[in-house]
Amino acid sequence: MKQELEILQSETLAKVSIITQLKELEDLRVKILGKKGALTDLMKGMKDLSAEERPLIGKITNDVKEAISKALDEKFEELKTIAKKEQLKNETIDITLPARKVTKGGLHPITETELFIKEIFREMGFDVADGPEIEETYFNFDALNIPETHPSRDWQDTFYMSEDVVLRTHTSPVQIRYMKDREAPFRMICTGKVYRSDYDISHTPMFHQMEGLMVGENISFANLKAILIEFVTKVFGEREVRFRPHFFPFTEPSAEMDVQCCICNGSGCRLCKHTGWLEIMGCGMVDPAVLAQGGFDSEKVSGFAFGIGIERTAMLRYGIDDLRAFYENDMRFLKQFKK
Repeated sequence: MKQELEILQSETLAKVSIITQLKELEDLRVKILGKKGALTDLMKGMKDLSAEERPLIGKITNDVKEAISKALDEKFEELKTIAKKEQLKNETIDITLPARKVTKGGLHPITETELFIKEIFREMGFDVADGPEIEETYFNFDALNIPETHPSRDWQDTFYMSEDVVLRTHTSPVQIRYMKDREAPFRMICTGKVYRSDYDISHTPMFHQMEGLMVGENISFANLKAILIEFVTKVFGEREVRFRPHFFPFTEPSAEMDVQCCICNGSGCRLCKHTGWLEIMGCGMVDPAVLAQGGFDSEKVSGFAFGIGIERTAMLRYGIDDLRAFYENDMRFLKQFKK
């Protein structure tokens, strides 16, 4: 057994001396010193030795193990140093090269348009309010005079969280919440995300709206038109607008406001569906039933309300003909709006 141990030591040290890879070294360590290694197998023969031989062979075994372990450790450090030098050589950075240009981010065009619109109405004396995106059906439908039979309350058009809770389909619920906490006169706007089950070049399941509301004595449709025409002029410059009679459950009379298409300048394109006009908002005088839900007497006060699509406004401002481009996260598209 002594001779076998000496041979194992001699052969192992010879192999260690010619190894050039860390993986080969580790494989050799396992092969010799592992639980199923050659040295372990030799040590199993200790049980067959006489009592006089065991101390001597035990000492020799420990010396062999120590010598092999020391050789393996020294070789490991040697190879590790070589590998590190090679890595540093290959990963050397030329500090004389020009640095990469530091780029700064910018506001998303939807965010920029939302802030731009808010500032316009702030200058006209409107307060800015906010409300929850997960809304009770009372505020989203009932308080706005929307009957249970209205198509907008169908499951295929609205995202229901439960029977009485929805992802708000418009920002109008904020108006009801605002009215319940205020006394007339006041004027307010609210912006935020809204959700509807729709997706094409001019609709997405999630989009942004801005609602406006003004309540006080002797508020008329003429006041509404003056405010909205001023808004359009500040956003798009001098551009033709038109008001078309429409129906909304929460306003009476109601209208849709169109602006001349900024893509085709009224000649017709796929965005305006070849009409030359784009509808940018719905508006009208607040229905007496809605005023009553907000805690106001329609015999004493009146008011108007309007709702603007922020994506649609951004498309008109920047000449974009597909709303989906805002949400594709294409950096080539977004970099165009950096300021």
